[in-house]
Amino acid sequence: MEYDDENIFAKILRGEIPCSKVHEDKWSLAFHDISPQTPIHILVVPKGRYVSIDDFSKNAGGEEIAGFFRAVGHVAREAGVSEKGYRILANHGRDAHQEVPHFHVHIFAGRDLGGMVRNTVK
Repeated sequence: MEYDDENIFAKILRGEIPCSKVHEDKWSLAFHDISPQTPIHILVVPKGRYVSIDDFSKNAGGEEIAGFFRAVGHVAREAGVSEKGYRILANHGRDAHQEVPHFHVHIFAGRDLGGMVRNTVK
């Protein structure tokens, strides 16, 4: 998967599409998902042009990686979900159903999220 400068997150980062922003810093932008899967569903997007976690972990600098993941923790604390718990998810590639070719982390919270994945190993 190649980076597409016309992906929705690139457009949001450029200010071409509005978002319900909850946090922004040097490294990231966080906003509410427009189709939430849980009562609290926030996306955290790095400002750099990274397709996936693989691309990000391989090509981003240490300060950028640290800044991004600090932002994820900050957003969760500010959303008030640290005490009861939350899940973070980053899809990578076709088998994980990655929909937008820009690395991003989902923060899911606000209810019991159940088991991590369905056990269908055969």
